[in-house]
Amino acid sequence: MNKRPFIGAALLVIIGVVFGALFVMSFNKTEAGFGFTGEKVKLGGPAPITKVSPDLLKMQDGFIAVAEAVTPTVVSVTVTSTPKTKDFQGLPFWHDFQFKLPEPKPEKGSGSGVIVTSNGYIITNNHVVEGADKNGIKVRLLDKREFIGRLVGTDPTTDVAVIKIDARDLPVAALGNSDSVRVGQWVLAIGNPLNLSSTVTAGIVSAQGRDLDITSGLWGIRNFIQTDAAINPGNSGGALVNLKGEVIGINSAIATQTGFFQGYGFAIPINLVKKTAEDIIAYGRVRRPMLGVQLKPSLDETDARALGLSKPQGVLIQEVLKDSPAQSAGLRPGDLVLAVDGKEVNASNELQTLIAEHRPGDVVALKIYRDGKTITKDVKLAELPQTELASTQPEINEEQNQPEEHLQIAIDKLGITVEPVTEEIKKNAKIDGGAVVSDVSPTGPAADRQIFKNDIIVEVDHKQIRTPKDVVEAVKNKKDGDAVLLRVLTKQGSTYVSRFIAVAIGE
Repeated sequence: MNKRPFIGAALLVIIGVVFGALFVMSFNKTEAGFGFTGEKVKLGGPAPITKVSPDLLKMQDGFIAVAEAVTPTVVSVTVTSTPKTKDFQGLPFWHDFQFKLPEPKPEKGSGSGVIVTSNGYIITNNHVVEGADKNGIKVRLLDKREFIGRLVGTDPTTDVAVIKIDARDLPVAALGNSDSVRVGQWVLAIGNPLNLSSTVTAGIVSAQGRDLDITSGLWGIRNFIQTDAAINPGNSGGALVNLKGEVIGINSAIATQTGFFQGYGFAIPINLVKKTAEDIIAYGRVRRPMLGVQLKPSLDETDARALGLSKPQGVLIQEVLKDSPAQSAGLRPGDLVLAVDGKEVNASNELQTLIAEHRPGDVVALKIYRDGKTITKDVKLAELPQTELASTQPEINEEQNQPEEHLQIAIDKLGITVEPVTEEIKKNAKIDGGAVVSDVSPTGPAADRQIFKNDIIVEVDHKQIRTPKDVVEAVKNKKDGDAVLLRVLTKQGSTYVSRFIAVAIGE
């Protein structure tokens, strides 16, 4: 019997056993390194802080309470809108084309809303529901019930809209007082951003009275509460609430270069929203009260010097509209409004908001600074016509009605050249005289204050100007650093708009 094959086979078996054992040992080590070991362990360590400040716990409990109370009153709003296509059927030769334009596809957008009555009235933004198709507004509650929303009315001048759902016994948001809001107070933003339902973020009120050009028309109210509570697309129409759970604003916009939150969001003050929504529900439209003035947005130090004030304050009336409540009450261009019903105002949007919170027929008391004295004027507000409410600001055309070049006088102290007004300009501007700005030095003080070519100077320091020489006389004794107040007429469309502009001599 040959033993060699047997010995060889035995050696192979032994070698296999040895390598198998080594492989199993290696596998067990791998398992021990990455997974199950059979060892029972306790994960984590003790809390690093054993005593939490009671004040912090109370604040946390406050945030939780507000979120739980207010979130059920905030709804998700989904809007379907179909873009309109141009009608080419009436154009010449259109019948020669044998193809049909594709039908536009519906588009969807989303936002938020706040329930303000138990029977289904909901406040949201105009820009959320604008252009919605018939039955294109869908409202989803926190309890996941869904309703078709009926558009009750909108107001582009405040970016407010009201929708209605057929429901009963709904949770209702508490509406606070936006006049009591203070910079630095804690607020929560509640809405449905980025298709994430019922989201709550926290921050503070970081500024008030922000004048943002996001509302429509000449009569748009631009007075927003600024917050650093995170607001993103989809938050629009949601609630900004204080620590009492009161809605102090309706979230409307964000400051961003990316389309998403970059630190600041903006809300419409609830006092303005409430008045607007009540009008929409009661009348189907906004009954906007009208004072009947055009205002300078704000004053600076140069303006203050020209007016004889120690510091910039108040809101300057640039023009009083004909047959308006302001004219009936005896207000004049150049009057400085210091307060409305005892509330100080220092910017045009502040005054506009206080007036807009009233109703036509209300009487407001204006504290006026005129010719170095303080007086009070009671003004009975009228209703702004709906045609005016829908109008937009005409563009400034600096090239129209340029007068003929003759008798030009250079006024170096202001950095302008002026000439007489023509008979045509007198007729169109409804003035007896004045001085037309025929040239503006780009490095002069007038250019810095946005005086344009073809503006008409009609007053200097409240003294009427009839000729270019009157302007020369009015400024001849002024020294560098002095400020003069010019009243100019600027052509906008087919009309002239009055502006008061303070110019610092030689600056």
